[in-house]
Amino acid sequence: MNQRKSHYKGIDYFRIFAALLVVAIHTSPLSSFSETGDFILTRIIGRIAVPFFFMTSGFFLFSGDGEPSEKLKRFMKKTLILYIIAMILYIPINIYNSYFNADFILIKIIQDITFNGTLYHLWYFPAAIAGACLACQLIKRFGYKAAFGILAALYIVGLLGDSYYGLAIKLPLLQSFYSNIFQICDYTRNGIFFAPIFFALGAVIARRRVRKMPNALIGLFSISLALLVIEGLGLHQLNVQRHDSMYIMLIPCMYYLFLLLLCLKGSIKLPTRTISLVIYIVHPLMIIAVRMFGKIFGLEKYLINNSLIHYFTVLCLSTVTAILFTMVQTHTQCLKRKLISAAPKDRAWLEINLSNLKHNVGLLKNVMPGQCELMAVVKAEAYGHGSAIVSDYLNRVGISAFATATIDEAIQLRKHGITGDLLVLGYTHPSRAKELHKYRLTQTIIDYAYAMQLNKMGYHIEVHIKINTGMNRLGIDVQNVSEIKRVFKMNHLKVSGIYTHLCVSDSRLEDDIAFTEGQISLFYDLLEKLKHQGITLPKIHIQSSYGLLNYPNLSCDYVRIGISMYGTLSNAYDDTVIKLNLRPVLSLKSHIVLIREIKVGSGVGYGMTFIAKRKMKIAVLPVGYADGIPRSLSFNNGKVIINGKYAPIVGRICMDQLMVDITDIPDASTGCIATLIGKDGDSKIHMTEIAENVDSITNELLSRMGHRLNIVLK
Repeated sequence: MNQRKSHYKGIDYFRIFAALLVVAIHTSPLSSFSETGDFILTRIIGRIAVPFFFMTSGFFLFSGDGEPSEKLKRFMKKTLILYIIAMILYIPINIYNSYFNADFILIKIIQDITFNGTLYHLWYFPAAIAGACLACQLIKRFGYKAAFGILAALYIVGLLGDSYYGLAIKLPLLQSFYSNIFQICDYTRNGIFFAPIFFALGAVIARRRVRKMPNALIGLFSISLALLVIEGLGLHQLNVQRHDSMYIMLIPCMYYLFLLLLCLKGSIKLPTRTISLVIYIVHPLMIIAVRMFGKIFGLEKYLINNSLIHYFTVLCLSTVTAILFTMVQTHTQCLKRKLISAAPKDRAWLEINLSNLKHNVGLLKNVMPGQCELMAVVKAEAYGHGSAIVSDYLNRVGISAFATATIDEAIQLRKHGITGDLLVLGYTHPSRAKELHKYRLTQTIIDYAYAMQLNKMGYHIEVHIKINTGMNRLGIDVQNVSEIKRVFKMNHLKVSGIYTHLCVSDSRLEDDIAFTEGQISLFYDLLEKLKHQGITLPKIHIQSSYGLLNYPNLSCDYVRIGISMYGTLSNAYDDTVIKLNLRPVLSLKSHIVLIREIKVGSGVGYGMTFIAKRKMKIAVLPVGYADGIPRSLSFNNGKVIINGKYAPIVGRICMDQLMVDITDIPDASTGCIATLIGKDGDSKIHMTEIAENVDSITNELLSRMGHRLNIVLK
């Protein structure tokens, strides 16, 4: 039941439906009305629930975000912890059922823990662990096709020990074979014969996404579901089933169902993974509780004998328990965030306003054309904002494409659990090709010679081709169509994107507009030439922040958004075609650690460049140019805000301290917060103001921050 941060609305919704089916399997809601109807619901249709959970886990294990072997370790660890918790939860029930009085108790416990589960529904957890491990190892060793073939053969073995058992035992050899198998496990519906093929099916869909129209998928799913029902009823009529968990048509049915669910995109706020998981774990407890309550209060007629009421009562109790659990979990997470927000502020800190980040992302996405996606540029610690914190939050609000400058920045994000496409914009030495492959990173091709070197390393790597359309920095020259075409044909490089960079898109000068339009024309002319030469175009991107704000109607798949996402432009005087009400995400604060009164004629700081012309009160702040404060803000060129009032910086800014004049702020005292960037009351200092004062741009100044400052979430 693993779930990565995603925007797969169909999968998220179906988690709840699958959990309802699991409860139905164990309560038989239609048995009071129609045995056949109940059999169809619980023993045929209901059998899609657990394979769906297995496929979901396989899908996210093999999605293009991160190394499957690393994700497998995390998945197995989490599943094992859940299994241990569930086993402990049901120990009282096992004691009541005299579970621990069975013969050969140790052998029985080992058998149940490994295959059957210590209570009937807990078989899912060992099956998930074994199935995921087996599927991943076979895929890694033999590839998708061969692995799927092996797992299909295992599934057939399990099938003959389950729904087709009556046919298998007619052959003495198979009867002996299954007799030995059932000495080890009670069911072939386990982590060896049943679970692995569905993990592999999810992996196949993740890595080789099949493109079909939703209407076609609805038809294919409906046909396969109907055939599944016919198969199940036929086997039931023939009375050949030992159990009724495994069917031939279950595999194509799950395949088309999962593809159909992937068509429903978007994100939902409901924590469906947690709710479905809790319902799965606790519903047997609710079954016991309902039956005990019914017997004690004489309500068997309503709560037990009426199967439909019994089902809905168990379902309601399980759902309420799941919701309460998620509320507690959410509250705990909020407390953790508050603890982070209350991180030590003993020197200086950055306040990151995630609400403003979400606001900016929403505004920018609203002006993007068509199906274009936002690619969040999080290089240089997300422009000083903290790349892991920013990327994690963006993942949670549905962003699944990121860009970094270096491979090491990208690897750190992967290790932090960031999912989605991760494009390395800058140069990576070819000797690190293995790491590009291991962490599922996408590398920029900076020229043709580099592409050949990377291809020779022998690792399958996704790449985006950078095209030089006039900036003359990185990229294959736009005129070298033959070289670009040859990159598409390289054995070990999968071209999943092609892009260029508009170097003067921030300018509204006539010559710069003409140059930018020339770049755009060259790039799209190249794409047309590639199409005419039989190249299937990958995803394209051309705009960065200013490219979007000044040229919003370009047809593309991504927009690389950097500085504007953080709530500012590069310069205060920049004019753009699209004007957005962006909100600054970052504030920089410190506090007064010492106040000193100085006399007329006294100097302050290095070189005694500031001499007091009056009696003054000077406050010392423990923050300096090593924290990203430009040294050129010295000599009254910069200011801070204390208690809503401006205090000018005096003397030279030091590496780790700076001094401000608080003579005209009588209520300033040791411990008072000083705002260097941000807002305090009606007073504010915007990053563009500082950039203008020091003849720089906000991009440069922000990227210097965040290396030794605490980050506090707001």
